[in-house]
Amino acid sequence: MPRESIKAKTERTAAIIYGLKRTYPNARCELDYSNPLELLVATILSAQCTDKQVNIVTSYLFKKYRCASDYIKVHLEELQDDIKRIGLFRNKSKSIQKCCHSLIDKHGGNVPADMKSLVALAGVGRKTANVVLGNAFNINEGVVVDTHVARLANRLGLTRDKAPEKIELNLQKLVPRNDWTMFSHWLIWHGRRRCSARKPDCSICEIATLCPSGKSGIYLK
Repeated sequence: MPRESIKAKTERTAAIIYGLKRTYPNARCELDYSNPLELLVATILSAQCTDKQVNIVTSYLFKKYRCASDYIKVHLEELQDDIKRIGLFRNKSKSIQKCCHSLIDKHGGNVPADMKSLVALAGVGRKTANVVLGNAFNINEGVVVDTHVARLANRLGLTRDKAPEKIELNLQKLVPRNDWTMFSHWLIWHGRRRCSARKPDCSICEIATLCPSGKSGIYLK
């Protein structure tokens, strides 16, 4: 079979979006937060850590720290102790305090709503910025590419790249901009609930016929 054309891949992506949207109508960011600062901190904490573990820590953390200045008033050791259940807690504590210093010095204590300002903050890369923009501000600036999104994008034949920035560019070409934020959620939910890394449940997968990696798939990567 010839390699799938761009037109055919775009149409297949649209069908994948339709299938995932129907399957996960309540898909959302699974980090708990009530404002942009909480989401920013939670996302920094989530690096190499599960959302479930982060939510356990932030359930009490966000009661103690309610604004950017709260994070820099305490000694670093105290903040480290507050998040010590999280992996890499020492480095993350330093990043959070540096980030909050910048928020106060440059943004009046508020989380900025633009990519350039966000990635200039300590501990914030493009993925974290996309999470904050898409979920706290409803701005579709990019596509969040975490391990689930990277794995499923390759498994679904939407990209052959491994680098997150290249995967994001490929997905931006295929997915309508209005769906960029939700597309990540749909893939993440599908990755956690149906398409696991080691044992994907292809037999009951809602988009199996659209997948080139499953037994029912008819497409080439």
